[in-house]
Amino acid sequence: MSGTGSSGIMVRNSSMPSGQITFTQELARKATHMGSLVIPVGYYLLSLERTGMLAIMVPVTLLMILIDIARLRHWRLYQSFVGKIISPMVRSHEHSGDFVGATYILLSVCLTIAFYDKPVAIAALSFIAVGDSFAAVIGRKFGRHRFGRKSLEGSLGCLLGTLLVALIVPDLSLYVCVFGAFVATIVEALSSNIDDNISVPILTGLAMTLLIRISGSF
Repeated sequence: MSGTGSSGIMVRNSSMPSGQITFTQELARKATHMGSLVIPVGYYLLSLERTGMLAIMVPVTLLMILIDIARLRHWRLYQSFVGKIISPMVRSHEHSGDFVGATYILLSVCLTIAFYDKPVAIAALSFIAVGDSFAAVIGRKFGRHRFGRKSLEGSLGCLLGTLLVALIVPDLSLYVCVFGAFVATIVEALSSNIDDNISVPILTGLAMTLLIRISGSF
């Protein structure tokens, strides 16, 4: 959700009504993004500890990085098979040299799981999966009131999505989850130089962790 950055980690604005990809392609992209909910849900339902979850996610992330490198270097394996699935959802700045959102979300999954307690990690990863998707679709479809590269409508969509997540996240107090939902929305709206798939879960997880430490309980 932002535009293109200068180098390194680049930025995206999911609520920006640009012509990078069509609205239908945006829907497909965000359906895939919502699919990343399987990660925090699996983390919880399979009763995995941090090391066990990282043992699964680190190889998956490395594989996605390899696929992205193959895409950027135009390797034949990507062009003949994987590219037919991924290419229609790739934005222009990603064609120009940036990693795709899936790579960033997998990197943030590994970092969030490594840095934060399990309930906080589950909440933070769910916020970006749902909030980012709501912001993208609502912002592209209804965004009228713009600030920078974002729209008020997209940000309200993000807040709606994160609040819905806050109501069902397990093992965290509701006030911690609602606080995290607002932090996630603010970080998403203000992300400009760092991909929000990285910034939202990392900073939201940090904010919730600090609140838990201050309040003394989950």
